Amino acid sequence: MSISKNSATNISKVLTEALPFIQKFSGKNIVIKYGGSAMQENFLRKNFARDVVLMKTVGINPVIVHGGGPQIGKELDKLKLEFSFKNGIRVTTPEMIKVIQKVLDGDINRDIKNLIDSWGGQGESISGKKINFIKATKSKNKSLGEVGKISSIDKAKLLKFLSADKIPIISPIGWTNKKIPLNINADEAACFIAGAIKAEKIILLTDVHGIKDLNGKKISEMSLKESKKLLKDKQVIKGGMLPKLKAAIDALNKGVNYAHIVDGRVPHAVLLEILTQKGVGTLINR
Repeated sequence: MSISKNSATNISKVLTEALPFIQKFSGKNIVIKYGGSAMQENFLRKNFARDVVLMKTVGINPVIVHGGGPQIGKELDKLKLEFSFKNGIRVTTPEMIKVIQKVLDGDINRDIKNLIDSWGGQGESISGKKINFIKATKSKNKSLGEVGKISSIDKAKLLKFLSADKIPIISPIGWTNKKIPLNINADEAACFIAGAIKAEKIILLTDVHGIKDLNGKKISEMSLKESKKLLKDKQVIKGGMLPKLKAAIDALNKGVNYAHIVDGRVPHAVLLEILTQKGVGTLINR
């Protein structure tokens, strides 16, 4: 099938613009927190999986840490288990953690792996009690219930999968020393993991255009110092954006070079953020 001259020119421009970024990030680890609409809408799900396989094919090492808030919410509603949030964190009862673990470790993790494999990638599920990847202790904030704080991850296992050309797919369930599951905020898990392996970038997919200022205008880029100052502004940073920005700052403090808060509703958002000059979200530069 032939293509028009204009189409050929557009394709060549895209590939030409992407080349220096492919060269820059080839061999580098990039952690992606996958969630929101990008995980729910079929078109976006397929795009995401294909884009991640493309990244791996050109030599970039993606690591996926998935959320599952909407899916968990549906399951809890179905079981008539009421829930609430505090500063963007789901308050988790002992009844809820069983449901959350099943949805994250089983349904969602498996679905992402199947999608990646369908595009010719090699997804590697990192979930469940046996794998025990994320070690955690219960949050000091007792009002959150069965919510955990990460103490460590099995870094050697993750690096082993990456060196074997696998695409790790990590569920954000933490495990205590007694193998009791704890709910970990997926943004926090992704940023902790990015810091542990000194990833080049952490990308947090969300359902907003990025971080906005008081006038509602998207902030395209800011420094780590500026982001710390902004975090204190409760009028700008609130709700689900609070744990995202906190986690991103933590990752940068641990040696990650770039943090991106990206609108996952934009098709190919991850590729646009990595392989183009402008990107589609907010970039925080260390």
